[in-house]
Amino acid sequence: MKRTATANWKGTGKEGMGKVTTQSGVLKNKKYDFKSRFEDGIFTNPEELVAAAHSSCFSMKLSFVLGAAGFTPRKIETTCTITLEDGAITESHLEVKAKVPRMKPDKFAECAEEARANCPISKSLNTNITMEASLM
Repeated sequence: MKRTATANWKGTGKEGMGKVTTQSGVLKNKKYDFKSRFEDGIFTNPEELVAAAHSSCFSMKLSFVLGAAGFTPRKIETTCTITLEDGAITESHLEVKAKVPRMKPDKFAECAEEARANCPISKSLNTNITMEASLM
């Protein structure tokens, strides 16, 4: 499987503006710029998109891990915070809360750790990945 996204940038790094479009069309000419990345702009930015990718990938992987352990989650809510410092992503922090009937906290922690270590986005990131995982 292969997926694509296309970015189009015009102008300088600080004064220019870009647009990003995904193959699925979920993002279509969505703007991004310096202010949205490094200040308080209103558009998207690469780190926000990495956070979206990591939180969604982790949640899906956790669902598979829970299923393999014999549990069906009613809800998995994952927030990912990406930290950008000195021109590099230095951390991806996952905060996951899940509602999983009959699951004990220690087993949930084990499953969450397996998902954290093995979701494809976690594997692709060359950064520190931290996590807080709890049952609702």
